[in-house]
Amino acid sequence: MIHFHLRCEPAGHGFDGWFRSGADFDRQVQLGLVTCPDCGATTVAKALMAPSIARGEPARGAPSPSQGEASASAAEAPAAPSLPGPAELAAAFAHPDAARFFGELQAATRRLKAGAENVGPRFAEEARRIHYGESDRRQIFGEASRREVDALAEEGIAAMPLMPLPEDHN
Repeated sequence: MIHFHLRCEPAGHGFDGWFRSGADFDRQVQLGLVTCPDCGATTVAKALMAPSIARGEPARGAPSPSQGEASASAAEAPAAPSLPGPAELAAAFAHPDAARFFGELQAATRRLKAGAENVGPRFAEEARRIHYGESDRRQIFGEASRREVDALAEEGIAAMPLMPLPEDHN
């Protein structure tokens, strides 16, 4: 995942976005899928930003960068040594509504997990079985590598990343 600072062209509002790649950002902008949260404008561009440099080693037992939790109705979630709470995320994004936004994302992830089956590392296999009618239709989540998620997408199988939760890595 890549993080971009963005701005809308009409009013110059600044905001942030996460994308799979620079090409994915370009595609989403072309399709009008990236909108300014302040004014709804779809004319959006990357803003000047400082490079991000990773520090430290991943926590022992944390998922490797090629693994993450996903939901089928899921894709890869980036692993982090320690996961910040809504207040820390708000400070990182410097937006007055950021704490509320991240708190809502975490609550939505908890609701999704509560109503879904954790299939662990069998996520891609089970998502295919459901898609092709070999298993009962139900909501699932689990672990998948980026390669597995890309292969699912090529087969037309919907998957989305889940918000990492602090309690998942304690």
